[in-house]
Amino acid sequence: MLELRNISKSYKMGENIVHALHGISLTILEGDYVAIMGPSGSGKSTLMHIMGLLDIPSVGSYKIYGKEVSRFSEDDLAVLRRETIGFIFQQFNLLPRITAYENVTLPLLYSKNRAGNEYARQLLERMGIASRSFHRPNELSGGQQQRVAIARSLINKPKIIFADEPTGNLDSVSEKEILSILKELNDQGITVIIVTHEEEVGLQAKRLIRMRDGEIQSDVRLKPRLSETPVSQQLIHQNISRPFSIVREGFEYFNQGLKTLLANKIRTGLSMLGILIGVAAVIAMLAIGKGAQRAINAQLSSLGSNLLVLRSGARRVGGVAQETGITSRLNYSDAQYLKNQLDIIKDSSANVHGHGQVTFQNKNWSTQINGGNASYLNIHALYPLAGRFFTEVENQKRVRVVVIGRTIVRELFGSINPIGELIKINKVNFQVIGILPEKGATGFYDQDDVVLVPVLTAMYRLLGKEYVDSIDLEITDSKQIDFAHQKIIDIINTRHHVSDKFKQSAFEIRNMADIQEAVSESSKTMSLLLSAIAGISLVVGGIGIMNIMLVSVTERTREIGLRKAMGARRWDILAQFLTESIVVSSVGGLVGIFLGWSASIVISTFSGWTTFISISSVLLSFFFSAAVGVIFGIYPARKASLLHPIEALRHE
Repeated sequence: MLELRNISKSYKMGENIVHALHGISLTILEGDYVAIMGPSGSGKSTLMHIMGLLDIPSVGSYKIYGKEVSRFSEDDLAVLRRETIGFIFQQFNLLPRITAYENVTLPLLYSKNRAGNEYARQLLERMGIASRSFHRPNELSGGQQQRVAIARSLINKPKIIFADEPTGNLDSVSEKEILSILKELNDQGITVIIVTHEEEVGLQAKRLIRMRDGEIQSDVRLKPRLSETPVSQQLIHQNISRPFSIVREGFEYFNQGLKTLLANKIRTGLSMLGILIGVAAVIAMLAIGKGAQRAINAQLSSLGSNLLVLRSGARRVGGVAQETGITSRLNYSDAQYLKNQLDIIKDSSANVHGHGQVTFQNKNWSTQINGGNASYLNIHALYPLAGRFFTEVENQKRVRVVVIGRTIVRELFGSINPIGELIKINKVNFQVIGILPEKGATGFYDQDDVVLVPVLTAMYRLLGKEYVDSIDLEITDSKQIDFAHQKIIDIINTRHHVSDKFKQSAFEIRNMADIQEAVSESSKTMSLLLSAIAGISLVVGGIGIMNIMLVSVTERTREIGLRKAMGARRWDILAQFLTESIVVSSVGGLVGIFLGWSASIVISTFSGWTTFISISSVLLSFFFSAAVGVIFGIYPARKASLLHPIEALRHE
C-alpha cells in the first residue's frame, strides 16, 4: 500500500540545515494499524506528513499503491489525498465560523465522487454527537471536537487514516473513546497510522514503530493485521457518484465566503467603503449629469435649433465673389425692424465683432471683441457668473461697460476680483460689470477668450463701424424655421432695395444647429469626466479590497493548509478567495447604487436640480464594481493558492 525507500528530509532554517529524516525505508500494508512513537524532534510527524502527501521527501522514493509520488504535481497530490487519505489532527483544525455538520461536509466541496450529505449525518450519529451537529466548535468539548474531526476524515471514505497525536489534548475518558473509534475503523478495513508519544496509546496498535533522531530504531508487530481483502476497498466502490456542478460549487464558495466576511463585519464594511463611495458618487453624478443634460436640451430647444443668424452676403460677377456695397450692409436698425415685421421672431440682437488689445495694470492680452444688444443675454443664455449684464439704456447711451470671459479674468486679474475694475480696450477705458459663464474651448477656439460690450458703444467708441456684422434672430417655434428663413430674406432684400439679380447672394442666414452640437460635446466631456472619477474611486476601493484580502490570507493560512489537506487544489483555493473578493465588491456596489439613488433624490428635492437615473448607468456601475473585485482579488487569491500545505498547517 505504502512503500518508502531511503527517504530523507532536510529543512533550511536560516543559514542552518536541519535533517529531520535519515534514510527511512518502510512498507505499510493495507488494513494495518500502525503506531509511530518517539520523543519530540524524532521525525515522526515529518514522516507522517510525507506519507500523507502533505510534504515531499528531499531524497528517496515513495510509492502509494505503486504510484511514484515524486512524479505528481501539487494538484495531482491533492486529488490523491482527497480520494485516498483522511487526516485527524491533534489541534482538531475545525473551522470556527461553521457548524459541526458543515465541518464534516467541508471535504465534499472538493470531491467529484461525493458520498452525500446523508452519510455525514450517519457519521455524526456513529460518533455519538448527532445532537450537536449544528453547534459551532467553540460550543463543543475537546472530545466532541475530535469526534467531529474523525467524522470529517471519513466523509470521503478514505483507505488510510492518519492521526497526529489524536488524544494529546483530551482527558482520559475521551482518550479511551477516541482510541475505541480508531480500533473500530481499523476493524472495518481502514488502514490507520497514528503518531503519538504516549506508550499506552502506541500499545493499542497492531504494529509499533519507534523513532529517534530521524531514524527507525525498532519495528515490532504486536497483533496480526486484517485479511488481504479489506472492507475499506469495498467502501470506496460504494461511493455515490454525482455530477460535478460548477454552479453548486460556486454557491458553496459564496456561502462560505459570506460567513467568513460576516465573522469580521467591521473589517468587511471598511473594505467595502471605497467601492461603496465610488459607485454612489458615480450614480449620483450620472443622475445629475443626465438630468442637467435634459434640462439644458429643454432650455436650448429654441436657442439651438430656433436661432437664425443673418449676415451680409457677397455679389458674384462672372462667378467671382465681390463686395456688394452699402446696399448689402446690415445696419443697427435692421434688428428691430425685422422683429417688428415678423411675429414669429421672439427676440433680436444686432452684433459687431472685432479684435483688440485689453490691458489691466501691467498686463495685456489680445482678445475678441463682441458687441450686442441687451437681448444678447437671453438669446445666448449668457447669464453672468458674477456681476451683471449691460442694459438697453446703457447701450443707447453708449456707456463704456464690459462683461468679460473667464480667460480674460485668468490672464489679467488672477486672484483679483475684476468686478468694478477699469480696463483698457484698444486704449479706451471700460468698467468691468460682469463675468461671462464658462463655455470652454472647441478645437483651437477658446469661447471664454472674449469681451462683450454694448453694440452701439462698440460701433462708435471702439471699433469705428457704422454697420453691424450680423443679427441674431430667435424664432418662437422650430417648425417655423424654414418659413422664417425665406421671409427674413425677402424683408431684408426689400428694405435694402436689392435688385432681383443679387437677391440670392446679398444676404445669407445660418441656422445655429451647432449649438446642439456643442451641447452634445459637453455631454460627452461630462461623461468622460464622470468615467474618470468613477475609475479613480473604484480603483481606490479595489486597493482597499486587495489589502483586506491579503490580511485575510495571512490570518487564514492554517485554514488554507487544512483545505489542501482535505484535497483542495490550487484552483479551489483561488476560487474561494476570489469569490470572497467579488462578494465584497458586489455588495459594496449594490449598497452604493442605493446610496447614489438616495443622494440624487435628496439633491433633486433640496436644490431643485433635475436628476435622472438610467438603467444603463446602474448596470454599468454594478458590473464595474464586480470587475474591480475580480481584478484586485486575483493577487491575494493566487498568493493563497500557492501556499504549500504543510507550511500552511505549521503557520504560527
